Amino acid sequence: LKNILANTQVRGQWGERMAEDVFRIIGLVEHVNYEKQVTITDGSSRPDFTIFMPDDKKLNMDAKFPLTNYVRYVEAGTEEEAQTHSLAFLRDVRDRAKEVVTKDYINPEDNTLDYVLVFIPNEQMFHHIQQHGATVVEEALRNRVVLCSPISLFAILSVIRHALDNFAIEQASDQILSELAIFDQQWKNFVGQMDTVSRRIDSAQSAFQLLTNTRRRAVDRPLERIKDIRRQRDIPDAPELQPSESEDPLALPESNLVESDIDEN
Repeated sequence: LKNILANTQVRGQWGERMAEDVFRIIGLVEHVNYEKQVTITDGSSRPDFTIFMPDDKKLNMDAKFPLTNYVRYVEAGTEEEAQTHSLAFLRDVRDRAKEVVTKDYINPEDNTLDYVLVFIPNEQMFHHIQQHGATVVEEALRNRVVLCSPISLFAILSVIRHALDNFAIEQASDQILSELAIFDQQWKNFVGQMDTVSRRIDSAQSAFQLLTNTRRRAVDRPLERIKDIRRQRDIPDAPELQPSESEDPLALPESNLVESDIDEN
């Protein structure tokens, strides 16, 4: 493994693979929650990872693995050698952080956040930076560069994932509230129309009751007086109608077509 990681390109690939492992554990999906090696707006910079944030924001991240001087520090035979290689390792970390600053990973035109992540894919190396390189960490933060290890990247991505979930819920809630507003307006229109129809039905029913009661009694009274007059003058009642004559006067007469009419048509 030491011989393999001696190659700078392989170390970079190793760091990217470890970062992707963290992404996968968190549940982030490539092309959905993040992209790899996508050139940003300036056309010359290409971060290792671009993480999609709420409100179409982006967070860029590079994986850096300054291993050479750290290995020399670990394998140093004397305290003096260890101190020398430790300082060299911290310089490497500072240089990697400065490289990120010069790559324009923070770009309002590209809708990025105002900080960038630098992933150190080894907990022991990251712990050494935190313990012996406080000035390196502070300088990086002043330049809006956040150094992170696999564990701290896990924590950062967990917060991002939670923010994405909340944002999705908020968007869904806004859509639901918008639909509820439309429903409320339509419901008011429906109730208003129902009230109008109800008033018209009540009015029609009142008019019908007026016809069947008051108006009918008003018409029946003169008819009864007419009958009394007829009886007083011995005027006979009208003869009873034959069955054919008592049929509904509104009924249409049956067709009396003859065969000749049918043949002609």
